[in-house]
Amino acid sequence: MKTPYRTAPVPSTEIPSGIPFIIGNELAERFSYYGMRAILVVFMTQYLMDAGGNLAPMSDSEAKAYFHLFVSITYFTPFFGALLADGLLGKYRTIILLSVVYCLGHFCLALDDTRTGLLVGQSLIALGAGGIKPCVSAHVGDQFGASNQHWLSKVFSWFYLSLNFGAFISMLLVPWLLKTYGASVAFLLPGLLMLLATVVFWSGRHRFVHIPAAGMGFVREALSGEGLRCLGRLSGIYLFIAMFWALFDQNGSSWVLQSQQMDRIVFGVEILPSQIQAANPLLIVLLTPLFYRFLYPALGRYLHLGYLNKIAIGLFITVLSFVLIAAIQMRIDAGFHPGIGWQLLAYLLLTSAEVMVSITCLEFSYTQAPRSMKSLVMSLYMAAVALGNLFTSAVNFFIENPDGSSRLAGASYFWFFAALMLATALGFVWHSRNYREKTYLQDET
Repeated sequence: MKTPYRTAPVPSTEIPSGIPFIIGNELAERFSYYGMRAILVVFMTQYLMDAGGNLAPMSDSEAKAYFHLFVSITYFTPFFGALLADGLLGKYRTIILLSVVYCLGHFCLALDDTRTGLLVGQSLIALGAGGIKPCVSAHVGDQFGASNQHWLSKVFSWFYLSLNFGAFISMLLVPWLLKTYGASVAFLLPGLLMLLATVVFWSGRHRFVHIPAAGMGFVREALSGEGLRCLGRLSGIYLFIAMFWALFDQNGSSWVLQSQQMDRIVFGVEILPSQIQAANPLLIVLLTPLFYRFLYPALGRYLHLGYLNKIAIGLFITVLSFVLIAAIQMRIDAGFHPGIGWQLLAYLLLTSAEVMVSITCLEFSYTQAPRSMKSLVMSLYMAAVALGNLFTSAVNFFIENPDGSSRLAGASYFWFFAALMLATALGFVWHSRNYREKTYLQDET
């Protein structure tokens, strides 16, 4: 069947021409997602209304549980997007279709500040944002062939930098809009940025390589011996990665609630609790080039710094970040008000772990996936994010007492997760010794 688009990479040593459009789309889309997500816990605990227009906020534990449940669903829906992309529509058409659903979700949040609006808006966003996730990251890798694969690692790092730059701006701006103009305006801006992201992606359609959907070929490869072995090997790795995300995404929930009890005056300016999260994407932008240019080459002189070793180091650094957060909470429990700089130090540790775990997992997942299963494997990786958040959500639902208090009150909550992460990191080191890497890239024309 004739197509107006290129369906395979062409031999070239240059960066593919469609990459700027993907990165521009990712920047705007992540602005929309993280801007909305940054204010969710504060919105649910301070701004949520009932049908009669009266204030009806959630408790802290309930809000944390619902926050992580939403994130979990957002990272389970990639399976739906992957099946559409790899088996039926192809990645480009799947991204365009689900981006429209994504936009509608933002506008629902902007128009209705009750639990009904929250449910409908978050459901549409979970479907749209989650559905496009495995497609966009796999679409990046599809632009490369054997001739220019040396650019792949660097472009994935740029891709990750762009999403964090968008997140940084939104995490500063959207909480300010919530405080100054209210929930409707604060949720409207992310919706407009998602609309912009969709337009930018559509504009690059003639520059992209459009790998066709494999149809039944996708099903046959997924169910083949090689396909099932690949999914089995990766699933074992991703089960450990799930615990990283159980801890990491708490920077949008329990860390925000902790910051409300801290001294947030910096250089005479009070930082809003939701704005503290902006430290993470800012640090990503600063740390990623330093890691790739200086830290990784330095460490590489002493040990083999492959994908799995980077991830292992990142898991141990995650433990340290939660040990620090637990220590901060102990001071708060003792009646003190520590400066927010201590939490920023914990962000430095957590973000260093993110560089070594999350960016590495994106490239690792793409290269280890058979050619017709790229989106499916990406969705399997994102299911690890979902599983981690589902675990955190379940913990928060379980520990809430009928009177709204918590069975894991204060610092014990953070020590619980730090201990789990230490056990996970040790288990990952033992398990990963038996993994054998096998790289798959798209064929060139």
